[in-house]
Amino acid sequence: MAHDTTGLVVAAHGRHCLVESADGSRRICHPRGKKNAVVVGDRVRWQVSGDEGSIEQVLERRNLFYRQDELRTKSFAANLDQVLVLVAAEPEFSETQLARALIAAEAEGIEALVVLNKSDLTAAFERAWQRLAPYRRMGCSVLPLCLQAGAEQGLDELQQRLNGRCTLVLGPSGVGKSTLVNRLVPQAGAQTGEISKALNSGKHTTTSTTWYWVDGARQTALIDSPGFQEFGLHHIEATRLASLMPDLRATLGDCRFYNCTHLHEPGCGVRAHVGADPAADALAIGEHRYRLYGQFFEELSAPQRY
Repeated sequence: MAHDTTGLVVAAHGRHCLVESADGSRRICHPRGKKNAVVVGDRVRWQVSGDEGSIEQVLERRNLFYRQDELRTKSFAANLDQVLVLVAAEPEFSETQLARALIAAEAEGIEALVVLNKSDLTAAFERAWQRLAPYRRMGCSVLPLCLQAGAEQGLDELQQRLNGRCTLVLGPSGVGKSTLVNRLVPQAGAQTGEISKALNSGKHTTTSTTWYWVDGARQTALIDSPGFQEFGLHHIEATRLASLMPDLRATLGDCRFYNCTHLHEPGCGVRAHVGADPAADALAIGEHRYRLYGQFFEELSAPQRY
């Protein structure tokens, strides 16, 4: 009888994935049935099946970071310690996309870290740093970074935040995501090539999401994910939204009505703080952040179209 062994999913593409065993060896495996669909970061039980393997069970996940629009769900990774959202001074980042990613992380109880790259672009960096002020005020960690050779800044502090943890790196194209991964994982390019070759039968295409060990002891991991244009939050109920935005959450509990949507009701404890001066009101909510809440609430309250 075949012997079950446990492993870690380090890459997935279509109907097959790459599973790493405790000794570091890797083998292509195929999920058995739809119930065993896997994502990078999953711990699985698998059996040898010829030169490959079959996944018998996906072990219970601590969390699953994903996005969902009206038509489909896209999972990034499972069992994460933190999500690193990389943005840059240029091109100007989308605060809507940033807020969506942070809400999705909060919904799964995953710590988030925002990293602002290109601190060498002084004027643009200063503008971007100011735009991130509301996030720093509500307790989100925001780190400055410069990856340009000869002008590096912030890499040591970032590495300390990553040590001993499994971190998903998110970010749009053009912000330096590949540069960051290559700086932290010198063999990243070679590993990607090997994984692509294994999973795509020789076709060198980029796998969707890839797990990299940063250290030889395999204690610190980075998961690189493809860039995205949209980040749907349809898996989150509109009534839960305010509790997933830390600046709004801090003001909850003082509304006149228990089912307040914080949009138009009289006696709303949230709206009382919108647009207040942060120097005078520790619970001040920026008008732009409140507009995002309204936009997301409307989106999540709309009837589903199938």
